[in-house]
Amino acid sequence: MAKVSTNITIDADVKKQAQKLFSDLGMDLSTAINIYLKKALQYRGIPFDVCVETPNAETLSVLAEAERGENLHGPFDSIEELKRALDAED
Repeated sequence: MAKVSTNITIDADVKKQAQKLFSDLGMDLSTAINIYLKKALQYRGIPFDVCVETPNAETLSVLAEAERGENLHGPFDSIEELKRALDAED
């Protein structure tokens, strides 16, 4: 298989972190990118979900409450204390 060189522009910190990760997995960045490209060709698209995660209404409500400091529970010093708090919610 003929090899070709290509240039890509990526964030320096992302590159450093990726190199560390792939080194821990026993490969270099070039090998990891080749694996990704082969998987994309096999999948005939990006081989993972690319989407904007949109929290549902309940999650948005809970996040807003937490930001206001409302309905917060804990920390708990024991499992028993947590269980008592959960039982009190009924």
